[in-house]
Amino acid sequence: MDPATKQTSSPPTSSSGSGYNYGGSYAGYSDSGYGYGYGGESTTQRTLQDYLLILRERIWYIVVVFLVVFSSSLVFTLSQPKIYQGVASVQIFRRDPVVMQSQAVIDNEVRSAEDLNTQVKVLESGSIIEKVADRIKGDDLRAFLAPYEKGDAGEAPAVPSLLLKNRKIVPQRLSLVINVQYEHSDPQIAAKVAEFFVDEYISYNARMRIEGSLKAYEELKGQADEQRRKVDEFAAKLQAYREKNNLISLDSRKDIVNETLKKLNLDASEAKAKLSAAEIRWTQVKERTASGGNLTDLPFIASNELISDLSKKLADKNIEVSQLRKRYRDKHPTLSQAIQSLNQTASEYQRAIASAAAAIESEYQNALRNDQQARAVLEAQQAESLATDRFANEYNQIDREMKMNEQFQQSLQARMKETSMTSTIETQNARVIDHAHPPQRPVSPNIPLNLGLGFLGGIGLGLAFAFFVAYVDDRVKSSFDIEAIVGVPLIGIIPEIKRMEQQDKAQIVVNNADRQVSEAFLTLHSSLRLKDESKNAKVILTTSTIPGEGKSFLSTNIALTFAAHGERVVVVDCDLRKPNIHKSFRIENLKGVIDVITGTASLDDVIVRNLHPNFDVIPAGGRAKNPTQILNSKNFELMISDLKKRYDRVFIDTPPLAAVSDAMIVLPLCDGSIFTIFFNKVRRKAAQFAAKKLLEANVPVFGAVLNGLNLAVSGYYYSQYYDKSYKDYYVVMAKQDGSAER
Repeated sequence: MDPATKQTSSPPTSSSGSGYNYGGSYAGYSDSGYGYGYGGESTTQRTLQDYLLILRERIWYIVVVFLVVFSSSLVFTLSQPKIYQGVASVQIFRRDPVVMQSQAVIDNEVRSAEDLNTQVKVLESGSIIEKVADRIKGDDLRAFLAPYEKGDAGEAPAVPSLLLKNRKIVPQRLSLVINVQYEHSDPQIAAKVAEFFVDEYISYNARMRIEGSLKAYEELKGQADEQRRKVDEFAAKLQAYREKNNLISLDSRKDIVNETLKKLNLDASEAKAKLSAAEIRWTQVKERTASGGNLTDLPFIASNELISDLSKKLADKNIEVSQLRKRYRDKHPTLSQAIQSLNQTASEYQRAIASAAAAIESEYQNALRNDQQARAVLEAQQAESLATDRFANEYNQIDREMKMNEQFQQSLQARMKETSMTSTIETQNARVIDHAHPPQRPVSPNIPLNLGLGFLGGIGLGLAFAFFVAYVDDRVKSSFDIEAIVGVPLIGIIPEIKRMEQQDKAQIVVNNADRQVSEAFLTLHSSLRLKDESKNAKVILTTSTIPGEGKSFLSTNIALTFAAHGERVVVVDCDLRKPNIHKSFRIENLKGVIDVITGTASLDDVIVRNLHPNFDVIPAGGRAKNPTQILNSKNFELMISDLKKRYDRVFIDTPPLAAVSDAMIVLPLCDGSIFTIFFNKVRRKAAQFAAKKLLEANVPVFGAVLNGLNLAVSGYYYSQYYDKSYKDYYVVMAKQDGSAER
């Protein structure tokens, strides 16, 4: 294609996942129930109406399945023998009745749902069934086995297995009441057997209680004798330990040791405090001496009485010498005597300070010795206290073990006496509330319930079967299939055409052989002219998924529709493998696209002009052996470019997408494509795959046209457009056209 003449278009915008949406609406149709993608927003989800239409289309499946299921339930119900149910109610006590204040050997208290379920399992146990079977004798046994006898040679089933099969234990919700139900064809037997179960359950618990008490008494007696021997052993051991360690006056000895330990602990604390104070003063003296400082700066040095007096005296001497220096010379006897007295006082002052520092050191050494002595005495006393405690602990441990064994022995003896007494007292953990009476009405068969289940089951299975058939049928037939599954918007619907030649179908919009189809193409024409992408498109490709979906039929008729509106239109048959356009117009297929591409003919030589006003056709020119090479050639691009200059619209008919890739070769030279889908013919997966190839080509897909809509089932899917009122309208219009022609 010539770059100067090639039209470019921006990639279309995807709507609802896959598919393209050009502005959201198209002219012609507006069914809010389906969301066709034109005349309203496109929907990609099934609505309730979609499911109702699925059921409506397959209503006879539902009716047949319903009749089969309901009639089967009716026959089954009427053929069943009558079964009666005897019911007895028993109340479970939360705890056993208290005859005397003693703990029971067997805990029958019901504290939780698990405890209640345990009692239910006792009622269901094989032991109860065996006891009930033993009570069914004589005439009762013959009546019990009568429904199960199979003739003279047949053997009736075992009684326990029959009891297990027909008995039901039903706990009553939010209560401690249990219903025992038994079903039998004889109402008297049903009531008796239910009563037997309740009686045996109460008797069983009483037997278990007595047997448990006797067994517990024997075990307690043996434990009590063993415990008595243990108490005697601990008593002898305690006496031997007391004599060995001279612990006759252990308590008074412990008191003396503790009092002495308290006093020594107090003395050690005081010594430690004095040591701490003396150590602080001595440390300050050493630090001041090492740094050459004045020791009199320390409060405890300056407060010394001697040092205080000498300090004052030294000050007075300094003042006196200072005054005499003003009056005499340095060698004057009076000044010399005063200086000598000052030096003597200063020497005494220094000796007093040194003496005070030595006193501080001596005080520290004394405090250190006192602290060490106090700690040594305290440690010795603590060792003695620990030794006393160790003897006391061992002694007390033996004493505690002996007392514990004595208490355990006493409790065993008391429990043994209680168990001996309670084993002779009969108590019950349950009582009968309602005795079983012969029922008046059978419980089986339940005619209303069976018929109700048959009615609901028939409807349910019918609906399920209808949806199953719809699920298995995966052919494209609804707008939901096209828009949500295939992934392209639906822009037109073409009704089915019956009993018409191919040539007449290809030109149906100009011969008015079917008014409904003509109106459908007018609507499709309006839809394409509404949006800029399709309105301004000059080269439009038409294709389908598989052969036989009417892509050529769509190409010729939509081209004729544009031509009827005054546009110069040409249809190019690019199906070089199986050309079809020439058959639709009864023209020869000797020259065409193949000849133009190979250079054996010019474009003017192959154009079949004015088959209809403004309408030309270029046939394929035969069948090509190498169609992909022809369509990929530079001459093909030049041909399309030349046609765009000559015509307002160029419609290219291409092979199906699922069969070959010819359409994908031509698609980049086009301004857009129309996807043809035949009603109820192509499978969804195949159509979805073909549409995906179109969408991935980055060339606008104007939408899908549903071809061949069966008017007999159109009400299931497109009831808004093809009902009886529309049909009458088209018939009237056809008559009016005929009158006008005449």
